[in-house]
Amino acid sequence: MAGAIWRPSLAPWRATGPQRSRAFSTDWLLILRVFLPFVAAYYLSFLFRTINATIAAPLTYEFGLGADDLGLLTSIYFLTFAAAQIPIGVLVDRYGPRKIQSVVLMAAAAGAALFAVSDNFWLLLLGRALIGFGASAALTAGLKAVVLWFPAEQVPLLNGLMIMLGSFGAVTATLPAEYLLVSIGWRGLFELLAIASVGCALAIFLLVPKGTCSFAAKGTTIGLRMIYSDPRFWRLAPLSATCIGTAWALQGLWAAQWFADVEGLDRSELLRNLFVMAIASSAGALVLGVAAQKLRRHGIGPRPLLGLVALLFFVAQLAVILRVPLPSSVPWIIVAACGAATVLSYAILGDFFPKELAGRATAALNVFHIGCAFLVQYLVGFLIQYWTPQQGHYPEIGYQTAFAVNLAVQLGAWFWFIIPVPLRGSRAGSKRPL
Repeated sequence: MAGAIWRPSLAPWRATGPQRSRAFSTDWLLILRVFLPFVAAYYLSFLFRTINATIAAPLTYEFGLGADDLGLLTSIYFLTFAAAQIPIGVLVDRYGPRKIQSVVLMAAAAGAALFAVSDNFWLLLLGRALIGFGASAALTAGLKAVVLWFPAEQVPLLNGLMIMLGSFGAVTATLPAEYLLVSIGWRGLFELLAIASVGCALAIFLLVPKGTCSFAAKGTTIGLRMIYSDPRFWRLAPLSATCIGTAWALQGLWAAQWFADVEGLDRSELLRNLFVMAIASSAGALVLGVAAQKLRRHGIGPRPLLGLVALLFFVAQLAVILRVPLPSSVPWIIVAACGAATVLSYAILGDFFPKELAGRATAALNVFHIGCAFLVQYLVGFLIQYWTPQQGHYPEIGYQTAFAVNLAVQLGAWFWFIIPVPLRGSRAGSKRPL
């Protein structure tokens, strides 16, 4: 029904009296039927996002790709992902995460299948674009499901757990994926991913309980206008997008290329570093989620913590650029862990907007996260390819230049985030100051 908002037909935690004795078992039922299926979808999304770092070498060899081609092939995922965010957010708010996620994930299956049979660069690009679209609902639908099905006091922790468990997709994209790469090749790997995507879509459709609909008083346009006209959103978005988008772009491709071209690591050492980075990303989500929850108990919101995490992220990138004499994995571990700061960004959004707008608010910010990741991943390759490869490796100065330009943009966003600047259109009824 047009203008409808999906609402769950079961809310066991609101039970009173004798029903409370069954709350524990019901909560575990919700974990199994609601939380874990959406975690599986986000896991696949994360795996698809980071897998190109592992398969870059065989793709480059087979198709003769340059740095700019590789950057475009990897970043097209982010472009279609970002383009789908607003429509996905609207549809998730209107029809519910169960229907939208199960349908959209089939596009990822189709993209993976096309990628597996591609015999030229343009088919690879189309397959990767379909994968990006198919993965675009994973986080938005998952966070919406948590808001709808679980009590408000559990939402920050469950959000952190979802991002942490989903981040294991990046772990799988390293050494486990390399094992499969050696065993069945990159084409066989993507055939398995296509099958897994179909299975996950069916699990969500069949396991997640159906919901009921109620008429929405406010339309889609009003909801989006409320989000995009809020000055607090525009204070958050630039910093969140530039930092998180950069972390995703680097972990998804350019960290591996740096290890190979600049550090001179062999493939086994490179994959070990990527594996450790993936573990750090997962741990970072849990640590930041728990830290945000504990700080809130002391009256401190997630906004100051996001500013501090951004500073740590800048220091790590500067250590990479200046080649500070540390083990090569140390600054990159920090880079990966800071990519989990989405936990803080979504918690800040939760303070700004009602849960009826949760899907659209998450999608609105994701547009910037993913859009920035696309730009960083493509433009780094665009800049690096201006230097001539030496014995098959791009020079250190190319990476340093590209990374430094990007870091300067992030610093500008950080100052915009922390320095009080009057913004027109600030609403008198805001819950929290800028």
